[in-house]
Amino acid sequence: MSSSQLPAQPKPKSPLRKRGSLQNTVSPDLRGVATAKALPSQRSLPGTPVCHKHFTIDLRTSMDGKYKEIAEELFTRSLADSEMRSAPYEFPEDSPIEQLEERRHRLERQISQDVKLEPDILLRAKQDFMKIDSTADLELLKEQNEVCVDHGPKERDNQGSLILEREFQRVSISGEEKCGVPFTDLLDAAKCVVKALFIREKYMALSMQSFCRTTARYMQELGEKPLELHVYEEIPETPVAADAPVHPPVSKTHPYEGQDPKNMPLDVGYGLKMVDGVVHVYTKSHFMEKNTELDLPYPDLQAYITDMNMMMALIINGPVKSFCYRRLQYLSSKFQMHILLNEMKELAAQRKVPHRDFYNIRKVDTHIHASSCMNQKHLLRFIKRAMKKYPAEIVHMEKGKGQTLMEVFESMNLTAYDLSVDTLDMHADRNTFHRFDKFNAKYNPIGESILREIFIKTDNYIEGKYFAHIVKEVMSDLEESKYQNAELRLSIYGRSHDEWDKLARWAVRHKVYSDNVRWLVQVPRLFDVYRTKNQLANFQEMLENIFLPLFEVTINPSSHPELHLFLQHVVGFDSVDDESKPEHHIFNLDSPLPFDWTEEDNPPYSYYLYYMYANMTVLNHLRRKRGFHTFVLRPHCGEAGPIHHLVSGFMLSESISHGLLLRKAPVLQYLYYLAQVGIAMSPLSNNSLFLSYHRNPLPEYLSRGLMVSLSTDDPLQFHFTKEPLMEEYSIATQVWKLSSCDMCELARNSVLMSGFTHKVKNYWLGPGYVKEGPESNDIRRSNVPDIRVAFRYETLCEELQLITQAVRSEELDTIEEEDSLSMAPIPGWQ
Repeated sequence: MSSSQLPAQPKPKSPLRKRGSLQNTVSPDLRGVATAKALPSQRSLPGTPVCHKHFTIDLRTSMDGKYKEIAEELFTRSLADSEMRSAPYEFPEDSPIEQLEERRHRLERQISQDVKLEPDILLRAKQDFMKIDSTADLELLKEQNEVCVDHGPKERDNQGSLILEREFQRVSISGEEKCGVPFTDLLDAAKCVVKALFIREKYMALSMQSFCRTTARYMQELGEKPLELHVYEEIPETPVAADAPVHPPVSKTHPYEGQDPKNMPLDVGYGLKMVDGVVHVYTKSHFMEKNTELDLPYPDLQAYITDMNMMMALIINGPVKSFCYRRLQYLSSKFQMHILLNEMKELAAQRKVPHRDFYNIRKVDTHIHASSCMNQKHLLRFIKRAMKKYPAEIVHMEKGKGQTLMEVFESMNLTAYDLSVDTLDMHADRNTFHRFDKFNAKYNPIGESILREIFIKTDNYIEGKYFAHIVKEVMSDLEESKYQNAELRLSIYGRSHDEWDKLARWAVRHKVYSDNVRWLVQVPRLFDVYRTKNQLANFQEMLENIFLPLFEVTINPSSHPELHLFLQHVVGFDSVDDESKPEHHIFNLDSPLPFDWTEEDNPPYSYYLYYMYANMTVLNHLRRKRGFHTFVLRPHCGEAGPIHHLVSGFMLSESISHGLLLRKAPVLQYLYYLAQVGIAMSPLSNNSLFLSYHRNPLPEYLSRGLMVSLSTDDPLQFHFTKEPLMEEYSIATQVWKLSSCDMCELARNSVLMSGFTHKVKNYWLGPGYVKEGPESNDIRRSNVPDIRVAFRYETLCEELQLITQAVRSEELDTIEEEDSLSMAPIPGWQ
């Protein structure tokens, strides 16, 4: 292995090029185009699986047992405690390490001071910075800089701004076989991985969710037709200039004020009916027959089961597990080598950017629940304030009699003075570890469910007045911080048809809105509870309560005017509950349909996710026909429980929350990397519930290049400060020794995977953020060096090139064999 500074080279087009080369760079003509365009027509046959005639996937290999045993041994091996208590390197006493470091930092400061006047000094210093090994080198570099002050040319672009340097030290690997496994195993693994990526692309395109552009480009080379990409093909908006400010323009009017139902889009008169758990839309509301049904595709149940079974077989295939494990280990090692070679260059690039630092770049809390978005002290102060301000307000009905706030607390023998953070007892502690039931009980202030209903519910006797006030205070704190944003989760349970109207009425009438906040709607997987209480007759009734109001307001916005306004700020759906609960049913073709699911057992995770995805897909196509924005699926996935949750998440979800179990599934982790599936991780939450902080895989995921972001989950239970997201970043940085570049990369990832609009992201990340590679990055906005973005992009391209080239090479060998047998020329080959 050697390191060198390599010039950009065009990618060879021959499929016979050496496999696994790390030197190639994708030529500009192969990069994705950033221009937004209209979504191409969807598949006409719902649920038709993607067909590839080039190869047949055979998961059976003769080495299954051996490699499966190896992979399992690798993952069950515990981490040995290191006896090393000091750094693994020592300097002799006569080495002037302190003097050398002091002079290095002094030179660094001098470079920073001179950059505005003499930018070429910085460019030259950055190129030589990593070569400094001695005091003599320092002196030589200083002399060179003094010469450059008088004679060095000024390198600037057309606008007069400093040219950003993107050249960095790359690692090259020589040799014929670079992947670490025999070619036959590489071929078997590559075909399985490609097949899995095609499955995800199919479901993302069908539901109008986004799919990684770089991965799609490589997959397109193997497919027989262009892949259908969804990259923010929203209603055309005014383009954002490259020198536009980082703050989007703020509307002077409140989005919920002055909205007349008469001015809303007209009723199109469609009819609705749920059939086998999926909503069907008809052109006539009074005549709902097959010949009047709109062509709104959704995945066929049988095709979904087939694809899921294929994925399950893939993740336990021995050679594939071994191959993916080795690639993940290689990605970790390659990142460590990149840091050794380029860390100082990345730091210098960040210091060169005026004004921008970690504190004033955009960060999105991509996973946070509205009912716990405040910290304990905030909630305590609000309760005390409410007791003093509204003591005589009736807040609860008990046996048909109204209770005032004062009477509620008197029944508990409490006064405002008695309350404290310890009295509230809402913080997760050591007793909640692996006890989700105890954690849920922490949502009750002072252990009283009546206080939870009064203060942190949207649907209560006072119509969520107190909860609206406290959420607006949290929004005010976010607006004051200016650069922090959140995607709050609100619950829809599916117990009654009017839940959506009540939730929308709460948001609109209390004006619960902020430019810093977007909503996701979470659906708790609690059908068994509702069925036991006879609140629901079957699972289809729950699905109807969740989705029919959304179809009704899409067809006729005037029928639910407040819901129409509220949905403009909802970006997607979440599925929540304790994943560690045992599942007593396996989802297959013998599973009862939603109308027939009348038993009191809860449906499995994949059952919930499929029917949420299928109805969301139909809804998205209908909303696109009407010119409305679409939704995405971003469930809790992989926090605990069986691995197959992550299989469903990979197939159906644009991004997921948690993803801890990926550390035990190398094939899925590698697939999540190749597809760049977003993972919102919450280490402090996991530390109290399922996984100790030092065992959290976030730093490992980050080093390998997975699309991860930091989120808070439940500040009420896990955080202490007024800025829980900054608290999360702070602790992660201290424990895992993250660099400034790492922190900014996490923040940039959070914006990319968030549900904020394309226009807003143009301001936050730059107008080219949807492009590929370093062209997508604007360091003046993200504070992420182009070096880091280029490294991530090139590494992803190399991995995709490795697997796609293996498949193409087998295809070429097959053609050559047929040619030698037939002794006849193949059309198109000379």
